[in-house]
Amino acid sequence: MEWEVGSIVPGRVTGITKFGAFVALGNGKSGLVHISEVSGSFVNDVHDFLSEGQEVQVKVLSVTPEGKINLSIKQAQPQSVSRPRPARAPHAAGSAVAAAAAEPTFEDKLKQFLSASDSKQSEFNRHMAGKRGGRRRK
Repeated sequence: MEWEVGSIVPGRVTGITKFGAFVALGNGKSGLVHISEVSGSFVNDVHDFLSEGQEVQVKVLSVTPEGKINLSIKQAQPQSVSRPRPARAPHAAGSAVAAAAAEPTFEDKLKQFLSASDSKQSEFNRHMAGKRGGRRRK
């Protein structure tokens, strides 16, 4: 059976390694589910999410010319509908200015960084000028 990229197929976990899990798909074929494709949350150890012999639904991500099949468990799961987070209510009237002051913009952060960098650089240059040897040659 030729595995189509994007299709979701059943499989059985046959082996677990530190970098992922091998899943038997049928017809003697197996593929690899990389550790990053096991779950939507952080996976430190694949054993925390899968066990050998477990039946799983996997999505075929790619099939290489050599016949290697890359799989994903997290992409085979139905997508949960995430609601957008509600905007924060202002604390008091006219607090838009206060909110902007509380969270500096990227430009403000960049200006602050450049100012601090310039002062550190000039301090360093003054320090190094004294160490270069003040003697003049005749």
